[in-house]
Amino acid sequence: MWGGGVDVFYPAENTRLAEDIVTEGGARVSEQPMGLQPQARHFPARNRIISGMTQAVIVVEAAARSGSLITARTALDQGRDVMAVPGHPFDARASGCNMLLRDGARLVRSAEDVIEALSPLTEPAASISPELPLVDVPETRSLAEVAALLKRILDRLGPSPVGEDQLIRDLGASSKTISPALTDLELEGRIARGAGGVISLRT
Repeated sequence: MWGGGVDVFYPAENTRLAEDIVTEGGARVSEQPMGLQPQARHFPARNRIISGMTQAVIVVEAAARSGSLITARTALDQGRDVMAVPGHPFDARASGCNMLLRDGARLVRSAEDVIEALSPLTEPAASISPELPLVDVPETRSLAEVAALLKRILDRLGPSPVGEDQLIRDLGASSKTISPALTDLELEGRIARGAGGVISLRT
């Protein structure tokens, strides 16, 4: 996945790797137009595709405000497992991972923890009860419905932070409906998240 156009190699030292991807039968994929230089705001949008293609997201190092945490929230919205490697509580580079663990992410101490977490996904299909739903099908909404929901969220928010739980109650909708919309607005740079799960309009 590319943050810019598929013909733009960033960083430059990855040029050989980019060429090998194609010659070895792979594909360079991007939502951005050809020739576009990657920008910071492109990477969270790119990462939502990466997390959607995975079984789980493992956060190894993340500050309290980092793109890795946006990716982790996107993975949760997509129904993926989120795991994190713990760090020293006074190390700013580990604060994001520690926050994820506090909020329920699976602890990763070694490769064995990852294998154990993913093992149910690799069991033969015959061992899965046919009475259990295999896929949690997300709600489908028209573009008009999505736009209306985003407008309701933006109309409710202001410069003063509001807790996400309070926002959900105010809108009378489920978190399953609101959380993906908030992620979209955050990726677009229209809202900002603060410590403690609060949300406000980005000024």
